[in-house]
Amino acid sequence: MQIVRRHLTVDLPPGRSAFLWGPRRVGKTYWIHHTFLTGKEKVIDLLETDTFADYLARPALLRERWDGRLTVIDEVQKIPALLDEVHWLIERKRASFLLTGSSARKLRQSHANLLAGRAWRMEMGPLSATEVKGFDLEHAMWTGMLPPHFPSADPEPDLRAYVADYLKEEIAAEARLRNVPAFAEFLRVAALTSSELLNYTNVAREAGVSAKVVRSYFEILEDTMLGHRLAPWTRSLDRRMVQTEKFYLFDVGIANYLARRRPRIGGAEFGKSFEHWVLMELMNFRRYRQPDLDIRFWRTSTGHEVDFILGDMHAAIEVKGSGRVHETDLRGLQALRESHRVKHAVVVCLEKEPRVLDDDIEIAPWGKFLERLWAGLLV
Repeated sequence: MQIVRRHLTVDLPPGRSAFLWGPRRVGKTYWIHHTFLTGKEKVIDLLETDTFADYLARPALLRERWDGRLTVIDEVQKIPALLDEVHWLIERKRASFLLTGSSARKLRQSHANLLAGRAWRMEMGPLSATEVKGFDLEHAMWTGMLPPHFPSADPEPDLRAYVADYLKEEIAAEARLRNVPAFAEFLRVAALTSSELLNYTNVAREAGVSAKVVRSYFEILEDTMLGHRLAPWTRSLDRRMVQTEKFYLFDVGIANYLARRRPRIGGAEFGKSFEHWVLMELMNFRRYRQPDLDIRFWRTSTGHEVDFILGDMHAAIEVKGSGRVHETDLRGLQALRESHRVKHAVVVCLEKEPRVLDDDIEIAPWGKFLERLWAGLLV
């Protein structure tokens, strides 16, 4: 498997600036140096020790060294004071910046200048299968979709290092957590319950902390872009709808490593990971094509459920990690269509060929589904 392209494109008009956010190791720095740069830009890499020391000691160097070129500042959250200089240059000189970072949490907590709408906001996520040549679905459930991990024949050492050094230590340090072992145990429980309805009390019991602390832990994962809440669809006139959110970690490989599972096609654990992976694809589509796209799930109090709703019922997506879709797999979509007009009702699965049932429910192999999604045919 190899990366053939990234969907992210940045076209900054003169005088415009942008933040590019994304978790560590999704490929922001590589993309900047191998895709974005033309040789005419200036790059300030705050991961370089001497560069970091210079600007930490004197943020005003940014203004003094500005030469009129588009300036890229990588890992800008490391020196929040630089954003005041960025603000000044945007206002006085109409300067353009591309500012990358893995977390806005540190900037907000330090009351840093987030430029108040003077910079566009963009995100980069883990890889999409459509960015990869020779994509292996089962392999991806184990490795995840972070660029350094997914091509590996044995990703476990990389996953272990990412979890130990970044999730457990660096994120805990940034959030100023005192009880790192409790946070580590929370990560394991969050992975086990990823894609399920959020129950703070149950997670707190398993992690050995209070429900209030668990809520703060989930907020940390969201602020550092390491997890996402998925809101329920609540607009219904004739059904009682579930009001509780779901939570997904940002990468299926990280979730499976933390939960100590290796899903295989046909196994009991594969379906849950397959659903997680489909959501990652939907979120990548939203990041790069339709930033305002609403993604929710639909679930009634009686237990009928559809995994994902796109937009205002533009598409309803049920995910089945099996090679044959049966009549019982359609009950959620059928119940949904009794009370809502749905433009596209789709079951994403492992069947080999697409087909359309008599009630216009589409059975879509995952590869064909991605082709239609990225072609803009579903929303």
